[in-house]
Amino acid sequence: MTTTATDEVHFSPYDQEIVGDPYPVYRRLRNEAPLYHNAEIGFYAVSRFADVSAVLQDHETYSSAKGDILEIIQADIEVPSGVLIFEDPPVHPLHRRLLSRVFTPKRIIAIEPKIRQFCARSLDPLVGAREFDIIAELGNQVPMRAISMLLGIPESAQEAVRDAVDESLRTEAGAPMNTDQTLLDGQAFAEYVDWRAANLSDDIISQLLQVEFEDETGTVRNLTRQEVVLYVTVLAGAGNETTGRLIGWTTKLLAEHPDQRAELAADHSLIPNAIEEILRMEAPGHFMSRYVTRDVEVRGTTVPAGSIMMALIAAANRDEERFENPEAFDIHRRDLLHMAFGGGIHFCLGNALARLEGRVALEEMLKRFPVWDVDLSSAQLSSTSTVRGWDKLPVRIP
Repeated sequence: MTTTATDEVHFSPYDQEIVGDPYPVYRRLRNEAPLYHNAEIGFYAVSRFADVSAVLQDHETYSSAKGDILEIIQADIEVPSGVLIFEDPPVHPLHRRLLSRVFTPKRIIAIEPKIRQFCARSLDPLVGAREFDIIAELGNQVPMRAISMLLGIPESAQEAVRDAVDESLRTEAGAPMNTDQTLLDGQAFAEYVDWRAANLSDDIISQLLQVEFEDETGTVRNLTRQEVVLYVTVLAGAGNETTGRLIGWTTKLLAEHPDQRAELAADHSLIPNAIEEILRMEAPGHFMSRYVTRDVEVRGTTVPAGSIMMALIAAANRDEERFENPEAFDIHRRDLLHMAFGGGIHFCLGNALARLEGRVALEEMLKRFPVWDVDLSSAQLSSTSTVRGWDKLPVRIP
C-alpha cells in the first residue's frame, strides 16, 4: 500500500494527541502509508528516510519559494527577498553565500568561551537548588544570548527579541499558525538594524550592512535595508527556537537513561556523539513542507503539481530501513547520518552553532549536576506547529 485514507491511519500536525507522542503514528505511516495523503487539510507526506531525503534534495520538484511551513504555503503569501529558507535558485545560493561569509566555522569556534560563560551565568546560581525549570533557566537563555551576540543585538534587547520570535511561532492548541502574525515582515528587528547602521562593529548585522555582492541580475550592490532585516529575522528565529528545544530534549533523554548520562559525566569526549543521537531521537523540527512544482511519482502514486509535500524528518530519523534498532537511545551509535538539520540546498546554516551550544550546555550541566530527574507531570510541551519541544521542564536534583 502506498497511500491511505485518513480512516486507516491518521496524521495531522494539529492533532494534540499525536503531538504529545507522534512516534507510534510515524511508525504506522512508514509501514502502512509511506506516501500519506490528508485530503481534508491538504497535504501529502513521506516518512521513510530515503523518501524524505529525496524530497529535500530535489528543490526543482519540491520548491521552498512559497515557504517551508504548511500554513504559509497554503496562505500563498508573497515572500519578500531575504527570507533565505523560503528561496530557490538562482536567488538562494547568492543569499546563502553571503551568510556563509559571516557565519564561518572560525567565528563559531571562537565564541565557545562566551557560550561557556553564558551557561555558567545561568547554572551557577542554581547550584544547591533541589528543583528548577531547565527551559527557563538554560534553554531560553543560552541560545538567545549566543545568537544575539553574533548578530550584534544589545543585551538589553535580547529577551524582547527572543519573546518576539516565540510569539510568532505559538499557536492555539490544535490550531494552525496565524500567518498574519509571522515574522516575515521583520519589523521586530528593524530598529536593531538601524541602530547598527549608525554603530558599525564586527558583528553579523554590521557585516551584512557593508557587504557587496553580485545579485541574480548581474548587478553589484549592497543588501537593501529590508533584506538585512529579513536575514536577521531568519537567523534570530532559527538560533533561538531550535537550540533551546535541543537543550530540553537532552535533559529529558539523559534523565531517562542514567547509565549513559553517567558515562558522559565521566568522559566528556563522548558528548559530541551523544548530541547527534539526541538530535536523531528528538529533532526539534519534525517536518518541512514543500510546494510541488510538477507532477511527480512517489511510491507508485502521482502527486500532482500544486500539491504540498510534507517531509517528516522525525519519522525518517527512526526509520528501521536506515537505522538499526532505531527506537533505542544509544550514545555510542555509529553512522549517525540523521536529518535533524534538513538536507539539500537548505541544510541548516547554523548547524555548527547548534551543535556547539548543545555540547557546551551539556558539559557545563554535568559539571554541576551529574544526576537529575525530570518531573514530566508538571512539564509542558510548547504549542506550535513548527517545532516540538518543552516550554517547561522541571528538573529535580536528588
